[in-house]
Amino acid sequence: MHNSEAIWRHVEEHAAAFVALSDRVWAMPELNFQEVRSAAEHTAMLRAQGFRVTEGIDGIPTAMMGEAGEGGPVIAILGEYDALPGLSQEAGIAEHRPRPGEGAGHGCGHNLLGAGALLAATAVKDWLAREGLPGRVRYYGCPAEEGGAAKTFMVRDGVFSDVDVAITWHPGPFVAIWEPVSLAIQLIDFAFVGKASHAAAAPHLGRSALDAVELMNVGVNYLREHMPSDARVHYAYLDAGGIAPNVVQASATVRYLVRAADLPSLLDLAARVEKIAQGAALMTETTATSRVVSAMSNLLANPPLEEAMHANLMRLGPPPFDAEDRAFADKIRATLTAEDIVSAHRRFGMPVTDAPLCDAIVPLRAVGERMMGSTDVGDVSWAVPTVQARGATYAIGTPGHSWQMTAQGMNAAAHKGMIHVAKAMAGTAVDVLRDPDLLARAKADHAERLARTPYRCPLPDGLAPPLDMVG
Repeated sequence: MHNSEAIWRHVEEHAAAFVALSDRVWAMPELNFQEVRSAAEHTAMLRAQGFRVTEGIDGIPTAMMGEAGEGGPVIAILGEYDALPGLSQEAGIAEHRPRPGEGAGHGCGHNLLGAGALLAATAVKDWLAREGLPGRVRYYGCPAEEGGAAKTFMVRDGVFSDVDVAITWHPGPFVAIWEPVSLAIQLIDFAFVGKASHAAAAPHLGRSALDAVELMNVGVNYLREHMPSDARVHYAYLDAGGIAPNVVQASATVRYLVRAADLPSLLDLAARVEKIAQGAALMTETTATSRVVSAMSNLLANPPLEEAMHANLMRLGPPPFDAEDRAFADKIRATLTAEDIVSAHRRFGMPVTDAPLCDAIVPLRAVGERMMGSTDVGDVSWAVPTVQARGATYAIGTPGHSWQMTAQGMNAAAHKGMIHVAKAMAGTAVDVLRDPDLLARAKADHAERLARTPYRCPLPDGLAPPLDMVG
């Protein structure tokens, strides 16, 4: 497999520049669809590396695409760079210490995700040029994965229509192939409108929208007993109607995140939540309207690509962490619970050890505890054969979406893990470009799955990307 080893050298040649890119993006955390500076950094890097760049793809200002090569198969490598609210944290400090004046932080490692994906794409670009082979590599900068579902809109609008294979990754505690299961979701805002009045002098004249929201929440809590065990429903208040308790709240809005194992189950569950909202409005003599903000489908597997990427990981071995990396990981683990650490091992089907950082490749299709989140990569996987890696970039046991994640985002271990997984992605891309049979098997598997279950976009017709979404 000397070709993959050659592509890994291309990764190493560019590694320092992309570590610096990752660190710059870490230092400028931006939320869904607001990643103006982060997107500009990725666009500038694409131009510096000689890609043909298209900005504002699908009408999303912070999305871009860079392409290199001519003819042949089209390999898409997907990157992200959005941050999360409330996770500001100083880097390299194993105690909770938010950065002054900032609320957001890269608590999911998307600074690494985007830079690592672009590093892999750059290596493939150089490899294609040196080999003189037909084929195109594209880097897609995809904003707003954290609820904004930019990729779902991009899939719906045909952005990936001429792509042959999509490759991506996500930071994790272990090196693994991402098990191709996730929850389909809809993000729905429920707005209630009632009637204001003096809460003491004329309470009988008021109709409380806040009461309606609270009754809806109670109803959904009872629903939890009667929905599939792998489904999830979460909520957050967007508008509680004001801060004056002596005024009956005339308006209130709550955001619900409804998740289920597949799209039909999701749509069924969302309809039940809608009925509860209407029931709450009926009880309070208010009116309720709902608006889908974004949505994502569950992931679709592609065993041929998963096997090819796993073979790259096995040849690479685990990342080259050293004693200093492990020492800081131990400090982070001292802030965690034993349950955090055990849960991380069980999720990946790995035996529990005292190792603070990944020191082995997770076996392909290892059976772990199913604790599923959601990702808009799911919709890409329905549009095109797709494979994802997990790259080991943080201490085992670190909870996702935590200050501990943010704290580790610029560490040497994170950089090593990012470079390591970039090699796996680039190597997989080369395997597809050099092996027409692999590409054919990946496409045949994808077509067979779509024949059994055709794709149905979870977004309502005509819905535009929520470029001004809250959070």
